[in-house]
Amino acid sequence: MQAVILAAGEGVRVRPLTKSRPKAMIPVANHPIIEYVIDALIKNGIRDIVVVVGYRKEQVTRFLNQLDVPIEVVVQDKQLGTAHALQCAESKIHGDFLLLPGDNFIDPQSLARIKGIPNAILVKEHSNPSNFGVVLLKDGYISSILEKPAHAPSFMVSTGIYSLTKDFFSHIKGNNMTDSIAAMIQNGVPVRAIPADDWEDAIFAWDLLKMNRRRLSNLASGRKGSVSRQTTIQGSVSIGKGTTIGPNTVITGPVVIGEDCVIGPNCCIMPNTSIGSRVSIEPFTMIGNILVMDDTSIGSHSRIVDAVIGERCTLANHTSCNKTHGLLEFEGGLIRSDFGVIFGDNVTSGPFTRYQNGIVGNNSKIEGNASVISRNIPDGSMVI
Repeated sequence: MQAVILAAGEGVRVRPLTKSRPKAMIPVANHPIIEYVIDALIKNGIRDIVVVVGYRKEQVTRFLNQLDVPIEVVVQDKQLGTAHALQCAESKIHGDFLLLPGDNFIDPQSLARIKGIPNAILVKEHSNPSNFGVVLLKDGYISSILEKPAHAPSFMVSTGIYSLTKDFFSHIKGNNMTDSIAAMIQNGVPVRAIPADDWEDAIFAWDLLKMNRRRLSNLASGRKGSVSRQTTIQGSVSIGKGTTIGPNTVITGPVVIGEDCVIGPNCCIMPNTSIGSRVSIEPFTMIGNILVMDDTSIGSHSRIVDAVIGERCTLANHTSCNKTHGLLEFEGGLIRSDFGVIFGDNVTSGPFTRYQNGIVGNNSKIEGNASVISRNIPDGSMVI
């Protein structure tokens, strides 16, 4: 059986993190999201894989070329929609196939349940169904599917994972998969609804924290770096090659730390933390429930929790970040959110700066003694 992974989109609602990378390449628990999708396919014995790339396609292609399994790459020149992306790969498809988004997590068990059933969709209940294609069921089949309705008639949504036959291409209507599936149902083709076990999509940047926590729950411990004898480690902790952990640092897993990092001494790393490679964390700093990308520096005497920090950020000493519930201006409206801070790439933050429920765009500079509370700061800004 073949599989087609759609990894051509940007992921606009995950900005600023997707300004410099496609959503499928965001690291979660130190692995790009698309890697989890490919791993689930391989565990199901599916190695004939086509990946459709588009937005910042070089990054995805470079990653795919590093994998042991050979993957066919197809380019969608213009990001016109999911059905259009699938059509770009039509010439590579020879029979029944799975179609999957490259920026969602899916577990191997769910794929095993759907892979042998033609014309089926993995479905799952979601607390915010209006962000997805909402499905209505009858006797285990899809009776109708609605794309992101303002008032969802059901909490059951499509995961965007389909088991299809080559005949599906004759039903494609427009550029959207939801419309095409609806057209297929209207044409009298029965479409089975298969419940998924573990599926996740990070709609907004702060949703990555939940995805990170769940992926870390299966973390295997390992120590390849240098750990001081005075360091205390509890739970599942993975430490990469070349990383040094200073004395009197306490790490409580699950925590994953990449390669060539310098942490401590006298730091506290709390559970559900992912730290990329070449990250430095200076003494007397506490972090937890956080996703830190490569080449970032966090100053001393800081406390940062419930945060996503992009690449090459520099946070000065005494940085404070706490989660709060609030309304955040987003896409021209207000949205309820619950997190500490989201930093894009190349953010510089001065000393004694406080963050709550804030988004800081790429290449922004925040002067010292500032407060960013329930604000969405555009790329390239300077806050004095």
